[in-house]
Amino acid sequence: MAEDKEREEGQERPSRPVTAAARRERRGTARPAARKDADGKSAKTPAAKAGSAAADRKGRPTPARDRAKDDKGSIFARIVRFLREVVAELRKVIWPTRKQMITYTAVVLVFVAFMVALVAGLDLALGKGVFWLFG
Repeated sequence: MAEDKEREEGQERPSRPVTAAARRERRGTARPAARKDADGKSAKTPAAKAGSAAADRKGRPTPARDRAKDDKGSIFARIVRFLREVVAELRKVIWPTRKQMITYTAVVLVFVAFMVALVAGLDLALGKGVFWLFG
């Protein structure tokens, strides 16, 4: 309703930016593409400097890891570490609310009921067709 009034008056709202870059540009906080030195030339980034060092190391093999196979610790220490990591991962989970769980459960039950009816209908139809054909 409010949009119709604005259109009638000739005032259209500007479209909302879709991408993050468009939002930054609209806010006026867009970051410059590259830094410039005092003389106006673009400065080399640390990544570009590291690229030349990586080219020097290219022919060498990857260094071996320092971990020894027997440095795992006791079985109890490994179990405790495993359980701590499980708890840490479970804290990261976004658990659904009760309303969401009821909705998801209802959707699954309706889908399962539909699939059961579909398979039963196809079974009945194919059974009758085979019985009619071979009688």
